[in-house]
Amino acid sequence: MSRAEERPYDGCGKCFVGVRRLSRKSDATWSPARQRDNVLSAVASVGGHVIDWADDWEVSGAVNPLDRPGLGPWLRGEKGPYAGIAGASVDRIGRTLADCLNTGAMMRDEGKLLVTYGHDGPWDLSDSVDENRFTVEAWGAQLELRATQSRNRDETLKARDQGRKRGKHAYGYRYVRLHPKASIDHVALDRGEEMPADVRERENAAEVIRDVAHRILADQTGEVTEHSEAARLTRAGVYSPADHERVLSGKAPRGGAWDGAALAKMLRSEAALGYLMHKGRPVVDEKGMPTRVAPQLWNRATHDALVRKLAPVKPYGQRAQSGTHLVSSLAHCGVCGFRLYRTGSPVAMTCVSRRKGLTECRPSPTMYVKYLEENVTGWFLATFGEHMFMETVYDPGNGIEEALAEKLAARNRLRDDRTAGLYQDEDDASWYRERYSELTADIKRLRETPIRPAGMITRPTGETVASKWAAAADDGARRQLLHEFGVTVQVWPEGHTPRWLPLVDGKDWDAGIAESVQMIRQRSHAPEPATA
Repeated sequence: MSRAEERPYDGCGKCFVGVRRLSRKSDATWSPARQRDNVLSAVASVGGHVIDWADDWEVSGAVNPLDRPGLGPWLRGEKGPYAGIAGASVDRIGRTLADCLNTGAMMRDEGKLLVTYGHDGPWDLSDSVDENRFTVEAWGAQLELRATQSRNRDETLKARDQGRKRGKHAYGYRYVRLHPKASIDHVALDRGEEMPADVRERENAAEVIRDVAHRILADQTGEVTEHSEAARLTRAGVYSPADHERVLSGKAPRGGAWDGAALAKMLRSEAALGYLMHKGRPVVDEKGMPTRVAPQLWNRATHDALVRKLAPVKPYGQRAQSGTHLVSSLAHCGVCGFRLYRTGSPVAMTCVSRRKGLTECRPSPTMYVKYLEENVTGWFLATFGEHMFMETVYDPGNGIEEALAEKLAARNRLRDDRTAGLYQDEDDASWYRERYSELTADIKRLRETPIRPAGMITRPTGETVASKWAAAADDGARRQLLHEFGVTVQVWPEGHTPRWLPLVDGKDWDAGIAESVQMIRQRSHAPEPATA
């Protein structure tokens, strides 16, 4: 049988949209090339031609055809005129009886053709024979889909009972298989080993997510949030979790941006503790302890600190800046005190409070952004640049408190179960005594171990403020450094002296040299001078 041509819509009455779909693009049984050949053959058999392809790769058959990204716009009339659709089989049109029948009825009612490979001519759903055959094939597709879903559920339950990972892994982890077609052997930290060489260092997912967690915990200014970190990672070109997974699978990234809400969810999830998860909660073993299937990204104390830090309690008006402009949110009007905004071309910082009806600010100051940023940079580096930089970071401690809390919780659960009437049989009672003794011994050992509690610590970085400034990835990171030092800027109208004024913690820097020197020490964490 000859293959149909592919050419634009010409109104001949047999201009078909080729429909192809795969749940997994690597599925050899219904490969894209085979589906293409079958569609072209089916279209040629009715004397038509293909005007375009509605390809839905990695789209489940359970998705309604109207909602599929490739086929849906054609069915909804959003892609222009066409005479009908052609598929490699009925189950490529839909995998449920309702979806197949609804799509067939839509084609019939709109006077469009429906063609599939293996059926002579277009389907005529007004004819009882064709309608019954179409229904049988659609019913078969649904039975196959339900059997597949049942197998997947059974495999998932079996894997969960055995403490094995199955399904999509969390960002920062990867599945390790002993050979490409083997089942999962274990879960390891994703350090970029399987990424292309040119992005391997940047795509160390475990270190990327750890760095985000440490930056958020160490921030004392409110300027480092899940949303500002999502913007920073996007600007730095780090693949979003979806794109990271695509590249690991040998596919091209789609260029998706990081999402702040999704990032916060990852940071708060107990999956980062290496636990096997189900519906957002750790799966517990027969001893009542969470099932660990992978190394920790961080410990329990860090997890608890992230949950507290990322709680949605930030008041309106305190949103962190996520852009790259150096003086955004730092520059204020010297006349009325309101924040300045970027306006015009060339871009300038301008007071808009009078325009918004907030004040009677006259005259409203305006200063070119380039001039203001150059002056702020020069002043900041001249004032703080030579001082050694100390960073305040979150120390997760040695984990003793975490381990002790887990053991105590497990022992308390055993006590509660015993009180409720469990473990009364002799076999169960023997297991209970053995397990209770093990937990008690572990608790005693942990209580005798010195605890290094989690908390904030200040440590040297070996850098000066100037080198830290130079190493910053962009002006967004430099603005966070200005925030850490409490720097803001007042801008005054032209003719005023000074034209701009740097403030630290709201105080005029030149107000008193003794206080200024002390402030330098506080901001750069420099040690006090030795006394005789």
